[in-house]
Amino acid sequence: MNRFVLLALATLLGTTTSWADMVFTANLTPAQEVSAPLFTMSGGGPRPASFGNATFTLNASMTQLMMTVTVFNIDVTGNQTPSDSNDNIFAAHIHGGAGPGSNASVVWGFFGTPDNDNNPDQFMLTPFATGIGGTITSIWDAPEGNGGQTLTSQLNNLLNGLCYINFHTNQNMGGEIRGQIVPEPSTVVLLGVGLAAAAGIWKRRRAGL
Repeated sequence: MNRFVLLALATLLGTTTSWADMVFTANLTPAQEVSAPLFTMSGGGPRPASFGNATFTLNASMTQLMMTVTVFNIDVTGNQTPSDSNDNIFAAHIHGGAGPGSNASVVWGFFGTPDNDNNPDQFMLTPFATGIGGTITSIWDAPEGNGGQTLTSQLNNLLNGLCYINFHTNQNMGGEIRGQIVPEPSTVVLLGVGLAAAAGIWKRRRAGL
């Protein structure tokens, strides 16, 4: 998807309030990790397998990706399971440029290193009142990114389901749970309508109309 089509689509969405947002979701599971994660307690014995879910909303101008992600059986404070450090969160990122079964570089980190949520910093963590885990909210803003990447440079991957979110723990530093970020069905329909309209704009411009 070329830059002109993206910009034309953004313009179309921005002038149509009922189409203001694009919604994406991710179901985070251990099975999506390329290397099988371990689930043992620091003192031995098994620990509960972690999992999670996430919702992302891309604004009409495609300058902000709002995120809400909830993870279970990952210690998000370091104090939820005081006797077990294996389940402590080590880092969390969005990676771009890979489909299921493949790894890609970090394009936006929001917990641990790298921390690219800084322009501005909108990270908020709400631990569970009881149990292990919590909810993280944040916004990937257009100027932010890792290794020269930005939200704008990753739009093509995002719209084509080639970004994933990954949570790393002390025990599984390479990744414990992962979820491919995919458009909701309504977003796919919207994208098709928008692309058709964008194509019409492009044809009229070429014709000088």
